[in-house]
Amino acid sequence: MKALRAARDLWIVYVSTIAGVLRRGGARGELVRQLHAIGNKSVLFIVVTLGFIGMVMAYEACSQLSRITGDYSQIGGQFIRLIVSDFGPTLTALMLATRVGAGIAAEIGSMKVTEQIDALRMSGVQPIDYLIVPRFIASVIMTLLLSVIGGLVMFGAGGLTAEHSFGVNPEIFYDFTQVRPRHLILMCIKALAYGAAIPIVAGFCGLRARGSSEGVGWATTAAVIGGSFAVIVLDFIISAAALFVTGGDL
Repeated sequence: MKALRAARDLWIVYVSTIAGVLRRGGARGELVRQLHAIGNKSVLFIVVTLGFIGMVMAYEACSQLSRITGDYSQIGGQFIRLIVSDFGPTLTALMLATRVGAGIAAEIGSMKVTEQIDALRMSGVQPIDYLIVPRFIASVIMTLLLSVIGGLVMFGAGGLTAEHSFGVNPEIFYDFTQVRPRHLILMCIKALAYGAAIPIVAGFCGLRARGSSEGVGWATTAAVIGGSFAVIVLDFIISAAALFVTGGDL
C-alpha cells in the first residue's frame, strides 16, 4: 500500500508540474537562477567525468582490438555513435542525478521540515509552481545542452587517448559518418526525458521529508537513488522503443 500511495503522489507531482509549466508558473528570476545552478555549475563536473570515461572506454576498445585484428578503422565511427545514442545523455543524466537531484531534494526538504512550504500555501502560492516548475524547465534545457557538451568532450578525450596510446590516425578516429539523424533524435529524446525525471523525483522526495535534519538526509538519499534508477529505467524503455521502431537497426 505504501508503494501505491508513493506512486500516486509521484504522479500527482508530475501532473502538477506539467500543469504549472503550461500555465507558466514560477518566476523568471528563479528560472534564470536554476539555469545557472543546474547548468553552469555542473559543466566542470560533467566535462571531467565524461572526459575520463571516454579515455577509459577508448583505451579498452583499442586494447582489445590490438589483440584481435589490429584494425582501428571503425573504432571512431562506432564510438561516436554509441556516445550520441546512449552514453552521452545517459552518463550526463546519472551525474546530474547525484549533484542536482541531491541539491533539489535537500533544499525543498529543508523548506518542508521548517514549515516554509506551509507558509507558501498560506500566502496563496502553489509550492510546486514556485519550487519545482523552474527547476523542471531548467533541468530539461540544461540536461540536453550538457549531454551535447559531455558527449563532445568524451569523444575528443577518447580520440586523444587512441592517438597517443595506440597511434590511431585522428582522421580515421574522428569519423562522423556513422551518425544518422535517428541517433541525434534518440539523444534528444533521452536527454529531455532524463531532464524531466530528475527534478520531479527529487522534488517529490523533498516534499515527503519529515521530522528534522534526519528527514532531509533521507530525502537527499532517496532523490539520488530514485533519480539514478529513473534514468536507467528510461534508458531501457526508450532504447527498446527505438529498436522496435527502427526494426533493430540503430
